[in-house]
Amino acid sequence: MSALIGQAAPEFTAPAVMPNNTIDDFSLSSLKGKYVVLFFYPLDFTFVCPTEIIEFNRNLAAFKELGAEVVGVSIDSQFSHLAWKNTPVEKGGIGDIQYPLVADLTKKISSDYGVLLEGAGVALRGTFLIDKEGVVQHAVVNNLGLGRNIAEAIRMVKALQHLEQYGEVCPANWTDGDDAMTPTPEGVAEYLAKHGS
Repeated sequence: MSALIGQAAPEFTAPAVMPNNTIDDFSLSSLKGKYVVLFFYPLDFTFVCPTEIIEFNRNLAAFKELGAEVVGVSIDSQFSHLAWKNTPVEKGGIGDIQYPLVADLTKKISSDYGVLLEGAGVALRGTFLIDKEGVVQHAVVNNLGLGRNIAEAIRMVKALQHLEQYGEVCPANWTDGDDAMTPTPEGVAEYLAKHGS
């Protein structure tokens, strides 16, 4: 997975359930020119997964405000995705999710992104931030029982945009509006002097 950082995100075309509940072929390349938060989850109709999927949806406006699109992927079929969307949340469903859910039935997408858990045959909780040129800039992977932090995914989009706009690097715990640093020894020294070493 770490080998993907700084590399072109592996392209794919696969069936997906779209926001309007139609089933269509979805290609990653269709989002070229936008930031993409691509996340993998193990299985439909499970327990940690709906909390993440719904939380991404709750924060979708924040991602879109940053020019970022969210795309979910699992090894389930598009028909399973649709059935899960059509199941009420109080009965274990995910409701009216407004971003594509991709069906990785062949497991090739999960494998290409380095998140396929051999033996179990499902994807780990991988999250990838892809820039407007289609290059992977950030990746993090959690084991099956560890839910991801959606606020952190938003923070990383903002950090990437700050770096692109100003050429300043973002130090530990940086959030939007905080001081960043020039990527020089002097810049680091100045930052640490100001913020404590």
